[in-house]
Amino acid sequence: MNRTSSVAFQNNTRIHIGLHASELDRATAFYTLLLGCNPVKVKSDYAKFEAEDPSVNLSLTAGGNGAPNGGVHYGIQVKSTDAVIAAKQRFEAAGITFQSEDQTVCCYALQDKFWIADPDGNRWEIFVVLEDTDAFREEEPSACCKEESESVS
Repeated sequence: MNRTSSVAFQNNTRIHIGLHASELDRATAFYTLLLGCNPVKVKSDYAKFEAEDPSVNLSLTAGGNGAPNGGVHYGIQVKSTDAVIAAKQRFEAAGITFQSEDQTVCCYALQDKFWIADPDGNRWEIFVVLEDTDAFREEEPSACCKEESESVS
């Protein structure tokens, strides 16, 4: 059964970037200026922006010293579970391994998603947000919540 996203956005997909922020308040202030909009969700350990132009879902998670290249993970947000399945089938047909996470809680949202890594090991998720939650993550963390050094394959 196809489920649609609880989040509205302009096109059928948009880029997602998840960053660690050593100082969440400073990072939130910086990205407010950079994107020209306020965050749509703010918690003591998390801030999320949903800018329309550029169309991006940017999440900031408190902790660590940031990453040398700035990115913890990247993603493509889609509008339905059918779109997640279609993308998964493309990678499966190409023989590329992935990690599925259906009905997982991550970043204060219930999501269906899967994870892949590019040839250099950069982690990408393709996901749909099904609904907001009060919890940042489940007891067993999603691949987006694991330490950067852990593998997704």
